[in-house]
Amino acid sequence: MVRVFIGVGSNVDSEKSVFGALKLLDVTAPVVAVSTFYRTDPVNASTENPDTPEYINGVVEIRSRLLPVELKQKVLRPVEERFGRVRSADKYLPRTIDLDLLLYGDTVMDEGGLELPDPDITARPFILLPLFELYPDLVLPGSGVEIAGLVKTLKKSWASGCGVASGSGPEMERLDEFSLRLRVEFGLYE
Repeated sequence: MVRVFIGVGSNVDSEKSVFGALKLLDVTAPVVAVSTFYRTDPVNASTENPDTPEYINGVVEIRSRLLPVELKQKVLRPVEERFGRVRSADKYLPRTIDLDLLLYGDTVMDEGGLELPDPDITARPFILLPLFELYPDLVLPGSGVEIAGLVKTLKKSWASGCGVASGSGPEMERLDEFSLRLRVEFGLYE
């Protein structure tokens, strides 16, 4: 079994969608850890839908024997489809559930529409912070970048006024109660 990290996001019936999708995912790939989830502003609202709702985002750790592309195509995509996820050319449209393969053990790859580690890890605080929470000693495969250093840099930028709830950086609100409910459901306690 390989240690795998999945980014989870939703901005349509979010709590219900995340909860249901993780329950379905757990049937095929056991959920062994759940990060804190955050309410976040949309990265880039669609030009056709400028009033894109806020997201909730977090990271879960699973175990799987499937190869990365198989995991994406045979497990993650079907869970998304079951919850009404429709993919289109506009990747910023609202969605019931988004399951992104972030890390698959020490695998480094860029093929079949899958890049590992996911490059959004270093670009999106709502992925970086939850991943750090679950795997603080992570060194990103292929780059040697320590995730702790990325978080330290991020926290310094927030402290200088471009962070959480400052209006000039990524808006993020911790959803501790929701995160706890998820952990309790999966038998994972803080």
